[in-house]
Amino acid sequence: MLTSTRGRRRHFAAAALLLGAAISLTACGEQRGTDPAAIAPPPPPSSGPASAGASPYVEPGAGDGAPHYNENNAGRRPGEMSVDSAEDARKEANRIEPVLRRLWKEKKWDVKTVRAAMLKLGYEEERFGAGGKRLGGTLTVKGMSPRYETDHYVTPEGARVGLRVHDDACVTAFVQKTNYEVQTNGPYMETGCFEPPFAH
Repeated sequence: MLTSTRGRRRHFAAAALLLGAAISLTACGEQRGTDPAAIAPPPPPSSGPASAGASPYVEPGAGDGAPHYNENNAGRRPGEMSVDSAEDARKEANRIEPVLRRLWKEKKWDVKTVRAAMLKLGYEEERFGAGGKRLGGTLTVKGMSPRYETDHYVTPEGARVGLRVHDDACVTAFVQKTNYEVQTNGPYMETGCFEPPFAH
């Protein structure tokens, strides 16, 4: 009896080996060779409609490709400046930059001091009436925007400057403990010369 059990095991082992070899030879059409010439290149991308898995809502030039990216971020983009307005804004930036550099070196970046220095350049503070209608003036000086650090908001020392040179051109600047900067840009849709804060 012992001999017949051993015989059956041998037949079973041989059958299992043959079955394993047959499966590995057929391998459901997979190519398992390591020769690069034996591997077929992937099919070219189709020029038809979006392939499966690709979002049909991606907008051209849409940053991260999220749906409605351009629409949702329109308020965060400055308006276009005409060539003449951009040149005028650059001239005003060149007047403001040495004043902010001096204030930064003197470690004077509080709103009151910066505003007084800008008014000495001949600018007039911007004024608004009911409904946000501009009544005159071109200069706005205010504190720095709060920013989130670790687990709470912090408002750094310093001042921001916004100068409306034309309806389509601004000079924006800031001076704070670590640095100062002066640049030109078109106005923002809802916040004038100043870049709007990030929203969640």
